[in-house]
Amino acid sequence: MSRRALIPPALRDACESAGMSPGILSGGHVFMTGVTGAGADGVMPDTEKAQFHACFEKIATVLAEADMALTHIVEMTSYHVGLRAHFGAFDDVRTAYLTAPYPAWTAVEVAGLRREGAVVEIRVIAALD
Repeated sequence: MSRRALIPPALRDACESAGMSPGILSGGHVFMTGVTGAGADGVMPDTEKAQFHACFEKIATVLAEADMALTHIVEMTSYHVGLRAHFGAFDDVRTAYLTAPYPAWTAVEVAGLRREGAVVEIRVIAALD
């Protein structure tokens, strides 16, 4: 089985310094590393909603490296700091990016995330049709 790293040009430097790939295409599936809303420069957006949008935009950028789109997502896990406080805003953003049939989804509240200031980290698996 062949595997290919999916590293958009804007994320290349950050991925090389971290020693990781944002996504791996393997056997018709993309397995993504969890993403936060931080930009390629490491700067975290000021608002939760901006973080949520940035996460989905980053996911779309990685999927595009495999000629896939958000519609190819089959499973999503989101990790939240303060889940109940921002769930409504997250769900509004999520449904702006994802459409029926929606992927399987698990939302988990956590005490903290690796990236300072992040309130969400999203991990997805996508599949070719």
